[in-house]
Amino acid sequence: MTNPPLNPDDPNGQQPPSPYDQYAGAQDPYSQNPYPQDPYQQGPYQQNPYGAAGPAGGRPRPSVTFQQAIQLFFKNYAVFNGRASRSEYWWVALFTFLVNAVLNGLARSIGDSGSMALTVVSSLWSLAILVPSLAICWRRLHDTGRPGGWFFIVLIPIVGWIILIVFLAGPSRQDAWQRFDNGTLPVES
Repeated sequence: MTNPPLNPDDPNGQQPPSPYDQYAGAQDPYSQNPYPQDPYQQGPYQQNPYGAAGPAGGRPRPSVTFQQAIQLFFKNYAVFNGRASRSEYWWVALFTFLVNAVLNGLARSIGDSGSMALTVVSSLWSLAILVPSLAICWRRLHDTGRPGGWFFIVLIPIVGWIILIVFLAGPSRQDAWQRFDNGTLPVES
């Protein structure tokens, strides 16, 4: 069978639809969607305050100030998914170090009279920050493109801590969001 002649009245030179064509005037349901992004389906970055750089991918975690880092530390108390920026992690490390130094300095300066009370306060502080400290370390490792399980490298005597510090001080990976931003993500502000 030959194609019918072109319609001379059609300026585009299109052939008229065949009466036997079941998809005449309609789009083929088996063809590819010409608009692959569904504007109503939200990706992982549109569901949370991380934000996104569009369909091409995520963006690195923003740098934060000392105060913002401490707020995020306690807001994301036990969130092990997602990422933590370098500034977020190191501001928190400085904060916990300073609080521990102040508590230990007070305990030593007071002597025996109040050291028991300060020892209890110091122990409670250490317990209170244990889970969020592990969580932020886990998220920082995610931001460098490593699974959080790399934290357990500290079990290697002496060298393990050095390797972990090098990992934590490393730069953020641009593709880390694709691998680690799933589940409950940390808040950003």
